[in-house]
Order: sequence, then C-alpha cells, then structure tokens
Amino acid sequence: MAKITGIQCIRTRKNGTWTIVKVMTDQDGLYGLGSASDVYNPESVVQIIEQLLAPLLIGKEAANIEDLWQTMYMSGYWRNGALLHTAIGGIDMALWDIKGKEAGLPVYQLLGGACRAAVPCYGHAGGKDIGELKEDVHKFIEEGYTVIRVQMGGYGGGGFIDRDKANLPQQAWGNGPVFDEQSYLHAIPHMFEQLRNEFGMGVQFTHDVHEHLSPVNAIQLAKRVEPYSLFFLEDAIAPEQIGWYRHLRQQCATPQAVGELFVNPQEWTQLIKEQLIDFIRVRVSKAGGISACRKIAALAEAFGVRTAWQEGGENDPVNQAAAVHLDMAIWNFGIQEVNHFKPEEQDAFAGHIERKGGYLYPSQKPGLGIELDELKAQQLLGEGFKRSVYFNPYQLDRKADGTLVRP
Repeated sequence: MAKITGIQCIRTRKNGTWTIVKVMTDQDGLYGLGSASDVYNPESVVQIIEQLLAPLLIGKEAANIEDLWQTMYMSGYWRNGALLHTAIGGIDMALWDIKGKEAGLPVYQLLGGACRAAVPCYGHAGGKDIGELKEDVHKFIEEGYTVIRVQMGGYGGGGFIDRDKANLPQQAWGNGPVFDEQSYLHAIPHMFEQLRNEFGMGVQFTHDVHEHLSPVNAIQLAKRVEPYSLFFLEDAIAPEQIGWYRHLRQQCATPQAVGELFVNPQEWTQLIKEQLIDFIRVRVSKAGGISACRKIAALAEAFGVRTAWQEGGENDPVNQAAAVHLDMAIWNFGIQEVNHFKPEEQDAFAGHIERKGGYLYPSQKPGLGIELDELKAQQLLGEGFKRSVYFNPYQLDRKADGTLVRP
C-alpha cells in the first residue's frame, strides 16, 4: 500500500486565490489532488496544511482515509473551524483521488456507483433591472438549463438605495449604496411575478438572499414568494439565527436551501433531523471533504433532505470535481451549483468537469479524473505574486444608519 511522503500546496489563479493540495506517495507517479481554496484567507489554510497536518500524515498509509480524517480533525484540539476544515477537506479529496487511481476507478464508483446518467446543475442569471435579468434567463434557457438562479444584480440587489436618495445621518458611514430591507421585500416578489409572467412555470427558479434580512423579514419574504413556486430560497436566515427556521417552516412551504457558511455539524444536524430545510448546501471543502459530505448526505437521506453542494464563483475545478463525484453517487442529490472557468483555467486542469446544456459530466478516468499542469498553473498567477502578502477581506454592505449587513 502507498505511504504518504509529502504534501504540497500549489497556489494558482490571479493572486493565488486557488490552493490545490498535492499529496505524494512512495509509489512511482502516484499522487492525489484536492482543493483547499479560501479566497479570503488563502495563506492561513496553507500554513495549517504545512505546519500542522503534513507532519502528522507523512509516513502514514494513504489508504486509511477515515482514520487520517479523524486524526486531522482532532489534531489541533479545537475543531470545527472553517480554515481547519478547508485544510482537511483538501487533503481528504486528494486521498480519495489516490484511492481511485489505485483501484483504477472513478471516485463515484468507490462511493457506490452511479445513481444517474449526469448531474443536473443550475446557472446564475442576473441583471441590474428586470429587462436585463429576463435577457439573461433567456440565454440560460437556450443553453439547456431548467433551473436558474435569479438575482437583481449582486446579493441584496433590489434592496439598495443610492446615497443621494437615501435618508442618511450626518457624517454617514460608507460610500456606496445602502441596503434597505423593506425595498428588498417589495422588489423580489415583484421580480418573480414578472419572471413567471414572462416564462410561465416551465423553468424553475432559485434565489439567494445571502442572509441580508432579519429573521422575521426573511419569513415574510419566503411567504410572499410562495405563489411563484421556487425550486428553493437560499440562505434566507444567517447561521447565527438558524432557530428561526422552525418558525419559517410553520408559516410557509417555500423550499429552503441553507449551509453555504456551515462548518460545524451542530449547524446542520438539527435542521436536517427536524426537516426544517429541503436542501443542504455546504461546500465540500468547507465541510471537511468527500468523507464528511458523504456522511452529511446519508443523514439527509434519512430525513428526506436533498443535497445542493455550494460552489461559488471563486471556487476551483478540483472542488467542483469532488462535488460532482458525490452527486453521481448520492441518491438524494438535488441540484449542483455550476462554476464557469476561463479557457486558460480549464486548460490548466485536464480532465475537468464538462458541462453540456444543464448537465455536468465527470471524467471517467481513475480518481477524481483531473490533472494539474503546474507550469500552466504558475502562469495563471498575477505578476509579482507573493503568497505572504495577499489579503482579500469580504466586502460588506451597510444600512443607511451604518449598520453592517451579514454577508
């Protein structure tokens, strides 16, 4: 059996916002790839892998994935943090990649085999006004999508007021438009009314609230959009307030998807067991990798909850591959968020997931089926990249009085 001889972190994309983990073994040419990307804290994850996890794993049997996962999980005593789980997730994916290569099988075959011919996915349509949004929806329909996320611009779009029209206090904070919950509560149901008038019921829509609302207003929004039969409403309530999902479920039947920011099992366990949500949306790397997510999916299956693993525009092709292999093997799969990569980015990741129409297709090669051209990965970095100085805080919105809005 192969033993781990080294773990390397490869930073790529502009400013090194993608971190690809390479786990090497003592078997000639046998290695695995995983995703440990964190666009806001990339170097912190690298340090966890290099200083904490790699020394623990070098010399260990790569085949013992579950034991290695538990070793990493308890390695720092404090656990269930976003950065530690991302580091664990990257290594875990790479170990499954190695196991698939040793077996000569795609990872989804190791997880029980295919439950479907391909993986349905949804695209992201947007526009600064309803006219632009309708045009974008038409494009996605023409491409073959049957489920489409719709946003009036960025997150919170439809709820922003220009500063010259807002009632601002003296010496107001910030310098951009301000977010107003009541404006959002009016705009989004009106958006769905117009979309249904235009497209009928033949296309399914999702919408991402991105936690911009207070809990009671989130419930109001879910009730107001119920007549428009959403595929799901995403992240209506912030993780800090998930107890409100009980009240939401009692008052309306709009399907709920949540979990993009979840890293702690206590965040999703009760929501699933009490059947308060319809889709669990953790990111594979943020939950701790393939090993963790197959367990989440099993718990969800027992309670009639489906998966909708989160991707996001900043995510990389390796995490997408891990998500799609899980999607192929999970019976209670619901939908997969799609990523769009530039041609030069795809060129650096041979065997990347293929999209045709509204479906994703995994490589049939062993493991995750994806290979990284390290020279091309280096070329994707911006000029003068220095891994130790990159800092990219999340850009936050504010209300008129200056109060921060949860992202």
